[in-house]
Amino acid sequence: MWRLPELQNDLRAATQVRDVPGVVVVASTADGVVYEAAFGKRDVGKADPMTIDTVFWIASMTKAITCAAAMQLVERGKLELDAPIETLLPQLAGRPVLDVDDATNEARLRPSKRAITLRHLMTHTSGFAYNMWNAKLAAFMERSGIPGVRSCAEKALTIPLSSDPGDRWEYGIGIDFVGKAVEAASGKRLDSYFNDHIFAPLDMKDTTFTLGKSQRARLVSMHARAADGSLAAIPFEVPQEPEFHMGGGGLYGTARDYICFIRMLLNGGTLDGVRVLEPQTVSLMAQNHIGELCVTRLPSAIPEVSNDVDFYPEQEKKWGLSFLINTRKTSEGRSAGSLAWAGLANTYFWIDPSRKIGGVMFTQMLPFADPKVLKLFSLFESSVYRELNRQKRVT
Repeated sequence: MWRLPELQNDLRAATQVRDVPGVVVVASTADGVVYEAAFGKRDVGKADPMTIDTVFWIASMTKAITCAAAMQLVERGKLELDAPIETLLPQLAGRPVLDVDDATNEARLRPSKRAITLRHLMTHTSGFAYNMWNAKLAAFMERSGIPGVRSCAEKALTIPLSSDPGDRWEYGIGIDFVGKAVEAASGKRLDSYFNDHIFAPLDMKDTTFTLGKSQRARLVSMHARAADGSLAAIPFEVPQEPEFHMGGGGLYGTARDYICFIRMLLNGGTLDGVRVLEPQTVSLMAQNHIGELCVTRLPSAIPEVSNDVDFYPEQEKKWGLSFLINTRKTSEGRSAGSLAWAGLANTYFWIDPSRKIGGVMFTQMLPFADPKVLKLFSLFESSVYRELNRQKRVT
């Protein structure tokens, strides 16, 4: 196990000055965990210390798991990437597009130009958006009485498209429909499918939509950063008796569990002799699936939920199934063609298939893309690559 004393000091200091309430980090090669640490508290106002096995809401880090499940069903011939998904999910047939006149702010719904496919949904090119990063959609939802997707209410899935399928990349609720497709193709509820085909094979015992007694005993509190930079715990829980399981963001889990998922991908679909995906499927998931389109900046429409989001603005980014792909090496050391994403409450991961290394950093606070958390994630990742390079020189 690596020691990384400078990183230890940085992580400890960040919790002591309350840049973050608490933090868990885990880094792993394909062969196994090389570094893990926990600092700070589960709740900024209480004494419970942060631990490696603390349970977090991992939010949109759920998406990669949902897409892995869908790709299992693609392998088995039960799902197709480029067939109209409305044959399986009739609620998506004829989904209209929201057009808003910039001059008059008048909204109208029009027919879409083409059918939605599973690939569209997995790559955020379906036309679906999130209200927290699309002000026009947010206003339409408020006028129409449509709740946000975190309500886990079926009505949340009735929003119109914000663009025609295939026309542009826009981060949105598409992977919640991928979860619906997994259910329709498998005949199982999403939680049951995940348990049988991903969590049990990968020994991810603490990853779940529904919190049990053991997970609740280790659950971190949600925090909010105020305008003055201070942090306070706030009430938060994903509905535990939902109308649908959010394939786009409903899971709770631990950093140790998620690193098992990352190790499986680093090993071409297997972990400790158990195969979850075929090697060619893992390779396919890591490829660019949006062609000439690019991942674009996400301007915040709900500031208390998210800051503006623009990871690596200096370079062109692509999207896989379903990961952010950096097209150039980053300043931290992440190889070009690596995979990454995050969860709304400031949880982050990366996977570097070229160097066979990956990592996760979990905090639990809003708004998303907190500058102090992003700085800490950069320090963590940089430390991992420095040590990886040192180890290579030694051997």
